[in-house]
Amino acid sequence: MWPGAPAAAIITSPIIPARTGIAPKCQGPAARDWRAEHGIVAPQGVWNLRGIQRRINEADSDIEPLVIEMSRLYLAQIEALSARVSSLEAVLKKEAAQSDASSQMMTMPCLGPITAMAIEAFAPALTVFQKSRDFAAWLGLVPRQYSSGRKQALGRTSKMGQRDIRRLLITGAMSVNRWASRKGAAPGSWLHAMLLRKPRMVVAIALANKMARILCAMETRKEVYRDPQLATV
Repeated sequence: MWPGAPAAAIITSPIIPARTGIAPKCQGPAARDWRAEHGIVAPQGVWNLRGIQRRINEADSDIEPLVIEMSRLYLAQIEALSARVSSLEAVLKKEAAQSDASSQMMTMPCLGPITAMAIEAFAPALTVFQKSRDFAAWLGLVPRQYSSGRKQALGRTSKMGQRDIRRLLITGAMSVNRWASRKGAAPGSWLHAMLLRKPRMVVAIALANKMARILCAMETRKEVYRDPQLATV
């Protein structure tokens, strides 16, 4: 079997978009409004749907039966899709553990088996890139240049490369940002300085760029990630 098949299966699978499309029907503004009218309130997010399920099951006869049945229908669909996602993730974790390249990449914080296997599946051998920046550019994580003469002007990211890997790296970087925003980044670190003066999304893209460069260097030198704190790199 192609080593990247599990990664390709879960990344290109319609299961996750289908679950994402159903969730707003349970947690969208309209759904929240009519549940709130009957005293059923729960936080947003797929993983908070169990709370809605419990509240729906405990609902009394004052709530319209159609509201209850439609909620149960959507919740049952999301539960079935989530079970399939969990099954795919279990296979992916098993395959990643058996791959030396993926295991090496997963030593980097906030880079899990899905991202590692996606890089192994969709990217060329990282050793073909002469510089780490070339890999970041291949992913579309570098700014467009609008330079003339001695004046250098940088625009938005090019987004010219492999979008699945780029999206996964940015998602991992955003999780680092959320953690740093709640817990606080290490004072004096690159991430701490960036969060003080830049919007979070800009910081996430810059951090994804940094992660891509580090991954390329790790593969070229055949080393694992040496610093336990990504923010201090």
